[in-house]
Amino acid sequence: MAIAAETQPQEKTSSETSATEKKRWTLNDFDIGKPLGRGKFGHVYLAREKRSNHIVALKVLFKSQLQQSQVEHQLRREVEIQSHLRHPNILRLYGYFYDQKRVYLILEYAAKGELYKELQKCKYFSERRAATYVASLARALIYCHGKHVIHRDIKPENLLIGAQGELKIADFGWSVHTFNRRRTMCGTLDYLPPEMVESVEHDASVDIWSLGVLCYEFLYGVPPFEAKEHSDTYRRIVQVDLKFPPKPIVSSAAKDLISQMLVKDSSQRLLLHKVLEHPWIIQNADPSGVYKG
Repeated sequence: MAIAAETQPQEKTSSETSATEKKRWTLNDFDIGKPLGRGKFGHVYLAREKRSNHIVALKVLFKSQLQQSQVEHQLRREVEIQSHLRHPNILRLYGYFYDQKRVYLILEYAAKGELYKELQKCKYFSERRAATYVASLARALIYCHGKHVIHRDIKPENLLIGAQGELKIADFGWSVHTFNRRRTMCGTLDYLPPEMVESVEHDASVDIWSLGVLCYEFLYGVPPFEAKEHSDTYRRIVQVDLKFPPKPIVSSAAKDLISQMLVKDSSQRLLLHKVLEHPWIIQNADPSGVYKG
């Protein structure tokens, strides 16, 4: 059974494998619990798979809304990509099923909820916490890029916190499986790199830029190029108008790392494995990858 297989040895007989593959989920396989959140196209519920008692998050999407917004292709791509990724800092997608009106995604349950809410509550994070999260994300992105997957939309709203306090990349709606450079403009304004703003080709280094923006937001509580008008945000991104406010107090090592990721020339951005070797990460990040508070 797909969900229970998490904790079982990998070797399976061919008959077992084919039985797992033939298994078609339906809503009757789950006990539905409390709502966990709502998205643009539906809701997420806590659920328990009846046969294994495994707790999951069930994302319920309405087909009519997906069709109206013309995102069925995007959803297919998201499911295809996320279901093949296996990393402690990436939310697992165990499977999916659908009926006449809805599509259901069976996702790993991240018990501590949305990072975005946690950041709002704290205003900003300590350097230890920020470094632990940045290191976790760098490792997850190295894994994605190794599989030719560019995420393209790393931001607090797309990150969840697991039961142990580990960070999980949760949303792959804008990700692409690619061997080429791409031109599509996507993602969220504050996190867009200059090459996307200027509609020139981009590659996996867009994720390094987003990680730099995220690191800044973790430490200062706001994204670095925020402005009242969209046009001003665009301008600040293209000019890499990077300013470090006096408060909260942030170490020069942290500022150095951010400055090396937020570089206009994408080929000059600090590579992800070099991010992990940066003195600020080595001094501050918890080696376990889990922020213990």
